[in-house]
Amino acid sequence: MLPLPSSEPSAQIEVAAAGEVLRERHQQPFSVLYLDSGRVLMGVREEGVMRHQLGVVEGPTWLDAATALLDQPSAVDIVADTRVQLRRVPLEDFRRGLEQLPESAQILLRDMATGYCRQTELAVSRLAQDAEARCAQWLLRHAQSDDSGSLRVTLQQRKRLIAAQLGIAPETLSRVLRQLREHGLISGTGNVLSLPQPRALRMVAGG
Repeated sequence: MLPLPSSEPSAQIEVAAAGEVLRERHQQPFSVLYLDSGRVLMGVREEGVMRHQLGVVEGPTWLDAATALLDQPSAVDIVADTRVQLRRVPLEDFRRGLEQLPESAQILLRDMATGYCRQTELAVSRLAQDAEARCAQWLLRHAQSDDSGSLRVTLQQRKRLIAAQLGIAPETLSRVLRQLREHGLISGTGNVLSLPQPRALRMVAGG
């Protein structure tokens, strides 16, 4: 139902090598990507690596038409998994083509795009929650009681090594720890962290 870029003279044909980033999360694009051939990965990159893969797409297909329809930034990173050929259709030209469709078709496409974007945002949100749960579990597992009965965790390893144990990027670990601190679930400075609300932390851990 979407107008194909093969009939759009302004579409720019490009070739990208495997590993090339085609679209970044939170990026507000000025064009819409159509994959002629090849395979791409969709997910969440951290420190230049696709840490969480949400899907694999093969051409021919639109890659980010849903977010373009709703004028939203990309919810995922899009990376070439193989050598790909794609076209970049200017956003205004893409929307002009949509306006030529019957109104009923436009409404249907917007409804489908809204559902797709919500599902994608939910999947990305669950990834963040999963990272919080793993971090909370690790803190509780390594907690020890001090003389007053309070729980403390001594970080005897570098955060990079701890992050590797949890299967997340170091920047993700730092972000999660910051969020836990802001919610009053951990406190302290340096290598010793206090757990003032272990019951609440167990809820984050899923227990």
